[in-house]
Amino acid sequence: MNPNDARKKMAELVSDLNDHIYRYYALSQPIISDAEYDRRLRDLQDLEEKFPHLVQGDSPTVRVGQKVSDGFRAVSHRLPMLSLDNAMNAAEIVEFDHRVRRFLSREGRQVEVVEYVVEYKFDGVAVNLNYDKGELVLGATRGDGFQGEDVTANIKTIKSIPLRLRTDLMADNVEIRGEVLFPVADFLRLNNQRIKEGLEPFANPRNAASGSLRQLDPGITSQRPLTFFAYGTGFVEKGADSPPDTHFDQAQLISQAGFRISPLFLKAQGIQEVVKCYQEAQEQRATLPFEVDGVVVKVNSFELQNILGSRQRSPRWALASKFEPVEENTRLLDIVLQVGRTGSVTPVAILEPVRVGGVIVSRATLHNEDEIRRKGLMIGDIVVIRRQGDVIPAVVSNIPALRDGSEKEFVFSANCPVCQAPIIRAEGESVARCSNLHCPARLEQRLIHYASRKGADIEGLGEKMVKKLLDHGLVKDPSSLYQLTVSDLEALPLMAELSSQNLINTINNSKEISLDRFIFALGIRHVGERTAGLLAEYSKSLEKFLNLSFEELISIKEIGEETAKAISAFLGDKEEIFMIRRLLSCGMAPRYSAKVSLDKSLQGKTFVLTGTLTQMTREEATSRIQELAGKVTSSISSATDFLVAGQSPGSKLDKARKLGVAIIDEDKFMQLIKVD
Repeated sequence: MNPNDARKKMAELVSDLNDHIYRYYALSQPIISDAEYDRRLRDLQDLEEKFPHLVQGDSPTVRVGQKVSDGFRAVSHRLPMLSLDNAMNAAEIVEFDHRVRRFLSREGRQVEVVEYVVEYKFDGVAVNLNYDKGELVLGATRGDGFQGEDVTANIKTIKSIPLRLRTDLMADNVEIRGEVLFPVADFLRLNNQRIKEGLEPFANPRNAASGSLRQLDPGITSQRPLTFFAYGTGFVEKGADSPPDTHFDQAQLISQAGFRISPLFLKAQGIQEVVKCYQEAQEQRATLPFEVDGVVVKVNSFELQNILGSRQRSPRWALASKFEPVEENTRLLDIVLQVGRTGSVTPVAILEPVRVGGVIVSRATLHNEDEIRRKGLMIGDIVVIRRQGDVIPAVVSNIPALRDGSEKEFVFSANCPVCQAPIIRAEGESVARCSNLHCPARLEQRLIHYASRKGADIEGLGEKMVKKLLDHGLVKDPSSLYQLTVSDLEALPLMAELSSQNLINTINNSKEISLDRFIFALGIRHVGERTAGLLAEYSKSLEKFLNLSFEELISIKEIGEETAKAISAFLGDKEEIFMIRRLLSCGMAPRYSAKVSLDKSLQGKTFVLTGTLTQMTREEATSRIQELAGKVTSSISSATDFLVAGQSPGSKLDKARKLGVAIIDEDKFMQLIKVD
């Protein structure tokens, strides 16, 4: 690219990025995703590196944040609040380590293995807190990194921020820096409340935190459950006799002074340990009670930090290692209706394909007609798509500012898209349903559910095979599966004798099934895996289950009135009972056996997990504790019964010791949950 073209492109990017900074921070109305902003900023950085003489004075690369709102007093930071360079993958983390060691070498310090600290990169709002002789006197937003907004009155409403330090913290006057954020559960409750009140929901927890912190009325902020995590200090007026030598030790002092610090706070010897921490944190991301979009990696030694110093906008000794984005913008191409096994008619968003959270997303659930109306979605809108862990992608909101007039309103059909039977919506229900009990779409979904791993577990009988069977008229309900022959299957496209025989064998093997899995496989409305287990535990035989009355059902703990009505309706349906009798005549033999999952040996016990487990994932451990009626929380308190300490445990271990919480290693934990 020649200099003239570069100058033009850089001017376009600077103007574009500054506009998005204003929309996000000043107006709280973002119109592009964080990931898209990062990509555009990276493009600008690349051009500025190639053409440094063309860098504009108002480039986002030479300032950190946003301009100050007219509604708050401007305050200057005594030390700039710099942003961090980003790494988007493990390779870029390793390159950061190479840069650190190369720079140290040029400065005469040969360091083969650098000690780092790894902590969460919270997706919140950075603030600077000034304490004078232990008392909070000023709270300010980061602003443009040099000047922020005085939000002291709002800061004082956040209960996790001490108004007075609990201990002397290295100096008579000290600045504590950290992130204000919204816990995810509280964010969802707030958005639901705003929707009920007819208000626009926030786009994400960080947007909610920013909007809450910048309320001109502190009374509004006080009603929002914000929290604060400290990550370091800014200006320190007068040092103690023995100031800490490392970032890790400083964080312990900050914690003792009354602040929360990152639950992930680990020392890592060398960059490979850092990469391992990064990868494990990304895996655990979906289980956290707050939003994180990466980890922050810092050189632990203050001496080495001082040698490394800073560039104009970022320190050389720290790096923000970002995870795959969980939120992106894309176009809503269409809305189609999908029929489920119980007849539920669900609108599904057809999207312009976009990569979110490491996968390509082209469809997302919209749940029901009311949600479409509530969010004001129109076909053709640019929408915000969110995916967290393995959660089904969802449409969070639209961006009306990007409409061009070509958008169309979605009209919910009065007839089933598959069989054309009338769609009905019972009074008081949010879900519409196809009125045809024999709708082909219902049957297809029912067969897929029946054959699923948690049901009859018929390997090889997935969506494609079910469609083949239905298209050729070979099945009409689950009992038809057991009447199939090898010759029936061989006649299907791409089915040879061996694959046909294997599927027949798998179908026959499914006849030996536990009662709870059989009940689940029937696809009764509101009956999931847990409820099926409760029904099997209560009935202990199929005949007893088939004859349960509504009164008996409602007496079973954890089964509510709606679920009891749905089960009673199923058991009162003669066609369903005939189908079950046909299954039994084909050799189906559901048998009750006491299930470990109904063991309540951990009832009343609260667990916290820390560090890395080697014999199962955290999700599996959490699920197992819950199966045994135990509870898992994310933070240590005096109410915690057990801390399960895996490899490289974090600060929770020290807190557990202080509170006298029982600490068990992974082997003892496996014994406790009865896993050999």
